[in-house]
Amino acid sequence: MNRTELRLALRPLAFMDAQAHRAEGLLELRSEPQRRLLVWHPDAVERLFRADQGLHHPGSRSFRPLLGERSLLWQQGERHTAYRRVLGTPLRGRRLAAYRGLVAGTVHDEIDELGEGTEFGLADWTRRVTLKIMGRIVFGHADGALLTPFAAWMDRALGSHYRTLAYRFLKGGLPLPDPELERLLVRGAREAARENPESLAGRLLEDDSPFADLDDGELRDQIVSLLFAGHETSASTAAWALYWLDRHDTIRQEVLAELASGADGFAADEVPLLQAVVQETLRITPPVPAAGNRVLTEDCPYHGQTLAAGTVLTPSIHLAHHRADSFPEPQRFDPRRFLGRKVPSSVYFPFGGGTRHCLGSQLGQVEVRMIVAALLRRREVRCVNPRAGVPQLRGHAMAPSPRLRMKVSSCLA
Repeated sequence: MNRTELRLALRPLAFMDAQAHRAEGLLELRSEPQRRLLVWHPDAVERLFRADQGLHHPGSRSFRPLLGERSLLWQQGERHTAYRRVLGTPLRGRRLAAYRGLVAGTVHDEIDELGEGTEFGLADWTRRVTLKIMGRIVFGHADGALLTPFAAWMDRALGSHYRTLAYRFLKGGLPLPDPELERLLVRGAREAARENPESLAGRLLEDDSPFADLDDGELRDQIVSLLFAGHETSASTAAWALYWLDRHDTIRQEVLAELASGADGFAADEVPLLQAVVQETLRITPPVPAAGNRVLTEDCPYHGQTLAAGTVLTPSIHLAHHRADSFPEPQRFDPRRFLGRKVPSSVYFPFGGGTRHCLGSQLGQVEVRMIVAALLRRREVRCVNPRAGVPQLRGHAMAPSPRLRMKVSSCLA
């Protein structure tokens, strides 16, 4: 690891912010043994995502062992396409309506526990809510005997950026789950296939699925990936959205006025300002700062040079979203950037792009809108230590610091 890569690993957000002035939207992280570039210029991002089908996707060296070598996140070719078809179909479009009651019920149950005077860690609370939602979607129920040790494992591996680095570079890798937890995950998935066929585990293992005969090892990898990817980023976005609204009371009051119609946040077109808040939150504090590595399979011309086959390109979501040419005053929180405007996917791609576009992007936005809408309508909450609203990396995700706390000043409903 060279000095540039070390700076990126140790202080990733500060390092990226220091590159925001680069008009070329490209930075070489290393030249050998395999050249690696960080890219965020709109032209480069557009070309990369358009060519995605023909690129190689090696995945994360540190996350492959954690989520599993056979995770759908690292699959290639036809098998990757098949996983996306089976698991992605129920998570978008009209199919999302099936989860409306599940999301609402989970959110309101958690809000019920927030009595007047309660002080709580914002990121921990949203993470608990979204993990329960994902547990119900994956298994058909939120089993604490399974989800509690899963959350503890994730926190042990990712709860501290520097601890995560110590695992990666000093201890040979991130900690794997206890074998008993792995058995619980696999058993829970197979039971869900029998008892809750509409669950994601049930759809994955149904008789006419191409994955009906998955062995326990590959099944474990998919369930871990679904639980992790399905709750971590949604939780971070919800926490950031609530933080930004706390910091901008005029926008918060306008969102509350919009919610006075009775909308629960499920349908984006019923709450355009709230949806714009979610979009601006995803811009200014994207839950994932980078969109995954791509490896060129052939030489490619770029800005007067030739990028050789084998070059690793990493699209930087964080830098693209803070490019002043695309978003004037990029450090300013302004949801109106998204009102009545469709932003090109080459400058705004919080869920990645190409063949690796996040399967749960629509579901995640539904969750965030419904969490924010329900909490604002039912509780008066205020941040007690806003200076703690600083980003902290959890693996490859960016969440508010766990020190950031909210307090319930009154119960409204």
